[in-house]
Order: sequence, then structure tokens, then C-alpha cells
Amino acid sequence: MDINTLEPTPVWSNFSKLNAVPRPSKKEERVISFMLEFGNKLGLETFSDEIGNVIIRKPATKGMENKKMITLQSHLDMVHQKNADTVFDFDTQGIEMFIDEDWVKAKGTTLGADNGMGVAAIMALLESDSISHPALEALFTIDEETGMTGAFELKAGVLKGEILLNLDTEEDDEIDIGCAGGIDVTATRKYNEKDGSHGDAGIEITVKGLTGGHSGMDIHRGRGNANKIMNRLLFLGLDYNVRISSLNGGSLRNAIPRESVCKLNVGRKHADKFMKKVNKLSEQIKAELSVQEPNLIIELTDVKPAKKVMGLGAQEKFIKAVYAAHNGVYAMSGAIDDLVETSNNVAKVEVENGKISVGCLTRSSVDTAKLDLANSLRSAFELSGFDVEFSGAYPGWNPNPNSEILTIVKNTYTDLFKEEPRVVACHAGLECGILGQNYPDIDMVSFGPTILGAHSPDERVSISSVQKFWNLLLEILKNTN
Repeated sequence: MDINTLEPTPVWSNFSKLNAVPRPSKKEERVISFMLEFGNKLGLETFSDEIGNVIIRKPATKGMENKKMITLQSHLDMVHQKNADTVFDFDTQGIEMFIDEDWVKAKGTTLGADNGMGVAAIMALLESDSISHPALEALFTIDEETGMTGAFELKAGVLKGEILLNLDTEEDDEIDIGCAGGIDVTATRKYNEKDGSHGDAGIEITVKGLTGGHSGMDIHRGRGNANKIMNRLLFLGLDYNVRISSLNGGSLRNAIPRESVCKLNVGRKHADKFMKKVNKLSEQIKAELSVQEPNLIIELTDVKPAKKVMGLGAQEKFIKAVYAAHNGVYAMSGAIDDLVETSNNVAKVEVENGKISVGCLTRSSVDTAKLDLANSLRSAFELSGFDVEFSGAYPGWNPNPNSEILTIVKNTYTDLFKEEPRVVACHAGLECGILGQNYPDIDMVSFGPTILGAHSPDERVSISSVQKFWNLLLEILKNTN
């Protein structure tokens, strides 16, 4: 089947057009131009603000003029992740999609359904001449995935809507009314490179085949973190005079790291013992994660010994600091059942040319708890001689169970599908909390189609769920006041 023939056709057609445009975070120039051209061709009020957010407004259809204006909001950028064996250039290529039963997937890369499905649905509404709706205001934000820059930089007074529908939730039976805030924690230090010893053996350790996923929505699933697995293996090397020459693990802060590669030197008299220890621990780790990570691979390969390696003192402090850095769920919410309150993702580790960098993303629905965990990480790294920087902090979104739009969406969902939706708060970062700072009176909820595996090459969106989401969105537009 052709994706453009799926129902609802207007949504899938626009998703296909959107996915033909490269749109990595912080490189959204092409997708901004694409969206401005889209709005202008429709003859609608269309403009971008100073940071690059795109706003498009459409008047109400006949008989709906007295209803409140609705702001429909989604972000234009997408997470770029690919499998190690996938040849793909995110800067120049459009996403290659295919249909697998009830799912649309991408060939070895992230799909961009997060948040492309929301963008496509808004586009379908804007171009329709047959759908009844109140006055609409489309807000397409930029750089949501790596800093929420667009939401932060949106000035007060730009938006006119009284209701905001964020279309970035990833379970079709959920209505989201709250989310976690986050902060980037970056630890860096320099080290003196030493000459590799004459006669060293060179070894490359590769951790791969992990599931990865969204570092907020999937953090509670107990999936393997490539950086923490690699560090467990390197910890063995402290007893065998192993010397790291380079290490590269993970990529984006909001993605659970799936792969890590480390090159190291080891004295030939210790090489066999060290490799046996690594192989034994590798099997133990695979057994530990056999349910969550059945495809985990840990490989040891002989390579040419490196000429330069890390000094032993710096190496020991580095390995122990990463060991001490908390990864995964830190605390569960005391207010909402089964909600992760606070977590950390040890997202990216780089060692090369005398420099070490460790990047984490700490999340919490409680700002004080977020800072508490960030300070715990800071302490572990500073004790090992690192400089630690906090950046990119963004607030959570406090739930309002008495929201008027929440009642409308709940009732509409129940009437349509003959069951009650789940009203939840999520551990991901949504832009609603940030937008609410400059628009404290706007009434907000978030919902969307079912998307699994976001932020990983396993990302997929349910075809039947998109139809359900579309039907719900159209009915909500009819039912608002």
C-alpha cells in the first residue's frame, strides 16, 4: 500500500510531504520555509517569529464564529537516530517509510511521527474546506527535542487562542494534563595523554543491539544503557592496567543510548585474562537483561594499539564517576500512581584527544527533586575532578484536573469510543509547561495517536490509532464553547 492512500488521507498525505523535508533539531530552516510556503499558498495569515516558530491562523467556519479560538500546537523538529549499519544522511534525505500491518515504520531510522503526526493533522485542518471548526491558530514550534527553544522564545502576546491543544501525546487512550521538567547536566574534564607502552595489545569493545527509546517515556522499562554497560566492562580493566584511547557512546540526551564503542590498550601479558573477564561479565549482563534486551551484542575485536592513551589516575576517576552517576528511575510519584517522578539518563559519553565529556538529562515533575538529583550527579563528577555545568532547564506542567477543556475532551472521547480515557501526567517534557509561563490563562490538554519506540529506529505509529486520533480531534472542535 502507498502511505498516501491510508485513512485519513489528508493526514497521511501531509505526513508524507513533511517527512520529505530534512528537519533535525537546530537545523529547521528548510521545514520552516516549507511551513511558511504551505500557509501562504492557502491564503491564510502566516508568519514566523524571531526564533523561527511558525504561526498560521484560519477564520472560523460559518456558524462557529462565536466559539473560542483554539491554538493547535506541535513541534517541527524530530529526533535523528539510525542503526549503525544504516546508511542515511539526515541532513539531505527524507525519511524512507513503509507499512507493516497496522504500523508505519522507517527503514533503519527514526520515523518522525513524534511530532510529525501532530503537525500533519494540523496541516490537514488548515487546508480543509469541508471541516467545521472555530477560529484556529496553528503554532509550529522549533527545537523541541534539544532544548525547547521555540517554546522558551515565544513572546507573550503572540498567541490569540484561549484553548491550546498540544498534539504530542503518544498513547491514543490518554489525555495528558501534566509533564516533567528537565535539566541538562554536562561533566567535562581534561586529561594528560600518555604514550602507549611498547608491545601493548589493542582491543575494541562494542556494545550494540539495545532497544533504546525515549529517555522520559521509556525510562521505567529497565532497558539497557550502552554507556553504563560499557562502564561496567571498563571497571574490570582497573585490575589489568587497561588504558583507554577513545570512547564514544550514545548521541542525544533524550534518547536512551543504544550503542557504545571503546578502543583501549592492554599489556599483552594481561590481555587474555582481561578478555576472559569481559566475556564472562558480558554473558552475565546479557542474562540480567535477557527479557528487556534480547538482541544485546557485546563484541571484542583485535585492533591496532593506540599511540596515545589516558593516564591511569584520570582513567580511574572517570570510570568511577560514571559508575557513581545514577541512571534510570530515581523516584516514583507520591501523588500519581505509576508515574515516574524523577529520573536521569546518562546519555552521551565521549573520550578522545585529552578531553572527557559526559552528558545527562535529568527529569522530574518536582523542580526541587530535579535539582536534588542534578546535584547528586554534580557531586559524583566534581569529586573526580570534573567541571559540571547545568543548562537547558525547563519547567514541568502542573496538572489542572478542573480544566474546562479537559472535561470537554473527556466527554467527547467517552461519547465517541464508549469508554473513558486515561487522564494522566507523563514523564516526558511537553512544551505546555513552558508556554504556560507567558500564557497563564490558556486552557491546555495534550493528546495524540499511539506511537511506540519514539527517539529510536524502532519508532512506529499505529495506522488505526491515527484514524481514532483524527476522529477525536474533529469532534473536539465541534464541542468546544
